[in-house]
Amino acid sequence: MGKRNAQRKNIAMLDTDDDDNSSVSSSSTIKSDRMSVLGTEEVQLDKDSLLEQALDALYEKRGSTREKALASIIDAFNSNMQHQFVEKKFATLLHQCLGCIKKGSSKEIALASHAIGLLALTVGCGDNAHEILKDSVTPISQALKSGSEPTKTVSLLECLAVITFVGGNEPEETERSMQIMWQLVRPRLGSNVVAVRPSAPVITAVVSAWAFLLTTMEGWTLDPKDWQESISYLSGLLDKDDRSVRIAAGEALALIFEMGSLEKFTAEPKDSTDGSVQEGNKSREGFTHIQGLKVKILSQVRNLSAEAGGKGSTKKDLNSQRNLFKDVLEFLEYGYCPENSMKIGGDSLQTSTWSQLIQLNFLKHFLGSGFVKHMQDNDLLHDVFGFMPKKKYLQGIEHQMSSSEKRMYKSPNSVLNKARTQYLNKQRMLSKDRNVGHFAINIGDDEA
Repeated sequence: MGKRNAQRKNIAMLDTDDDDNSSVSSSSTIKSDRMSVLGTEEVQLDKDSLLEQALDALYEKRGSTREKALASIIDAFNSNMQHQFVEKKFATLLHQCLGCIKKGSSKEIALASHAIGLLALTVGCGDNAHEILKDSVTPISQALKSGSEPTKTVSLLECLAVITFVGGNEPEETERSMQIMWQLVRPRLGSNVVAVRPSAPVITAVVSAWAFLLTTMEGWTLDPKDWQESISYLSGLLDKDDRSVRIAAGEALALIFEMGSLEKFTAEPKDSTDGSVQEGNKSREGFTHIQGLKVKILSQVRNLSAEAGGKGSTKKDLNSQRNLFKDVLEFLEYGYCPENSMKIGGDSLQTSTWSQLIQLNFLKHFLGSGFVKHMQDNDLLHDVFGFMPKKKYLQGIEHQMSSSEKRMYKSPNSVLNKARTQYLNKQRMLSKDRNVGHFAINIGDDEA
């Protein structure tokens, strides 16, 4: 009973109206003063208590309360790595979010899906991540079939992609998720089923999520017929009006070429010697079809790389399309993958393959405001991209030092600090000389 009352008090905080802002502000001021005295431990306790309150609110019947709670959980997981909270409340948070997916509104489903994706990225690879995938794939699949509200559908697709990326242990698990995605845009219809045309945002999300998972597939596990259908469909998307659809399809096709997936169907079939003439004919038909597709895709990519701006198109979107398809064209013609560099804090993350670029763009989009924080502190992402922030590297070196080595390293008498002192003294002398005009004549020569 006491616990339930405490939950009610916590939920009341989440449901506070704007009229109570003054009291909230004053209490926040008091809390802030207390934090400054008690230090970082008090800050961590306060953050944990806010997450506890949000988790308690997911038990409430009012949908708006659960939505606010989910938004608070997402903010918390974006701003910090919530390892301590997840260690204690992993299963509870997962199953409450799954409950929201099963019974919530479109907005609640979208928020719960995103929270589950963040939970998977936080726990990293292992048994917990596999449990997330195993328990979530069926509810997500069912939610994708019930209703077609774009925001909800896109969030479910992104969640399915992330939890499969992190928690999928076997190729069959990844292939299953890819098939669930594909069914939204390429349904296998029965005689009494009417096809529903998906919106452009849903098509873009399906293709992006599918390509994201394709980056993890090693070797050949998908049926060749499915591959041919996929490549034909992606080629068709290059002719669509929506620019985001064309860009997503272009990236997916570039990845397929990079993996050598198209070449599997382009080897000239050998004449059949076992009497199976029919199989030989089918093989030749497939070869001819794929060769024609290659020519068509190359022509489409070339046209899109030089497309003129049309009515209603923004310059930014047009430039994004041109730049992407110039990269795809260069890759198809000469085999050069685009090399990209992204600043993350004071560090630089490099990508040199289509696979890495697709993974980076997808996770950057999914994490949003939490991308930099996760790239700096999330071990899973460090492993995925081979990225080691300088801060973590230096902490690792210091952690390996003995206490005497640390004292020497930080001591004013250390070699490093002596060299730094000498350098600064020299700079002060040079600065003083410049002030009296000693180097004025040669400044230009030095800079040249």
